[in-house]
Amino acid sequence: MKRLPERPGPSYIAYFSAFGAGDAWVVNELRRVEQAGIPFTLNALRRPHQTFFRSAWMEKLSANTHYLYPVRAWDVATSLALGPFLFGARFFTAFLNTVTGPREHFRARLASLAHFAMACTWARHVRQNPPAHIHSQWIHANGTVAMYGAWLLDCSFSFTGHAADLFRERCALSDKIRRAEFIVCISEFHRQFYLDEGADPANLFVVYCGIDPSDFSPRAADTAVGDPPLIASSGRLVDKKGFHILIDACALLRDRGESFRCRIGGSGPLESALRDQVAALGLEDLVEVTGEAICQEDLPAFMHRADVYCLPCVWATDRDVDGLPQMLMEAMACGVPVVSTRLVGIPDLIIDGETGLLVESGDARQLADALARLFHDVALRTALSRAGRTHVTAKFDINTCLAPLFERFREKIGKA
Repeated sequence: MKRLPERPGPSYIAYFSAFGAGDAWVVNELRRVEQAGIPFTLNALRRPHQTFFRSAWMEKLSANTHYLYPVRAWDVATSLALGPFLFGARFFTAFLNTVTGPREHFRARLASLAHFAMACTWARHVRQNPPAHIHSQWIHANGTVAMYGAWLLDCSFSFTGHAADLFRERCALSDKIRRAEFIVCISEFHRQFYLDEGADPANLFVVYCGIDPSDFSPRAADTAVGDPPLIASSGRLVDKKGFHILIDACALLRDRGESFRCRIGGSGPLESALRDQVAALGLEDLVEVTGEAICQEDLPAFMHRADVYCLPCVWATDRDVDGLPQMLMEAMACGVPVVSTRLVGIPDLIIDGETGLLVESGDARQLADALARLFHDVALRTALSRAGRTHVTAKFDINTCLAPLFERFREKIGKA
């Protein structure tokens, strides 16, 4: 484990994430944490494969991030050997939990053991200047390290869960819910999910994963008269985004004689499969899969070219799902009418018929109907555009919606 970055004073929040500055939401949130005057460190399991910002602030954040992996075997061995002397009984109770605590499957048990060892190594390095509180953004592997790190250091712990970490990659979730001092729910769906998992209602509060609406000005006007409407979609090219459903819907629209274009922006493992689907359906002249990730700074220009934004999220075959996609917020902030699915937290953002249109997940025919409706109803497009931006500005402004979280952070720092 390389030397930890300089820690900001005697009282700070230790953030944990999987890929640090490679997570756009982590970067957006931590910018506001810093602006709120709350000292923090960012700890990530690994370096990101790519980032989605070009700002100097992001580069500084990435440079100051402590990456837990790769780690030297002797460092881990030393930490485990010294753990009983450094952390006393907490070392043994935490280790006992890895062996006897409820786990989803045998692989999760093995992961808990490995993450306990990593937590012990991290905690040994920070114990002379421990954090006032540990918060994990996402609650899979990095959340396990965060939970055990807090356990060993005898400090409080909280987390924000999203999607894959709660479903596909769930690990020791019941222990994390039980040990968290509070849990950030990114939608009403998530709050109910934690209640169903046995969480104390007093420990739950809804904090939306918002955006800064001032970064996304409304577009000037619709496509010029005579030009076909443009459907835009974007995100990592993975199953849960439902791009394959959008392509099927485009085939239905084509067969109905609708005039349109569709542009899917983003990169990912399904790029070839999606292009093959476009070719198999004979949609090459209508549907484009760019294969290029979109930087945050370039999103407004991408959105402004669209007449409709569509993100037909689905439950992936591996149980992954989108919690509350920021791309939808960004499109709405740009004044683009949106179409999505009734899934997880999306209904908190899109009120069907008021701030956008919702269809059933996985239903290409319903999706085609909704898109065609917007093609032909200019008044509806205009109404949804205005109401969508108003809704995002009022309820999903990151500059205000994070206030409840910051209040708790300040309380923790004040008590340290």
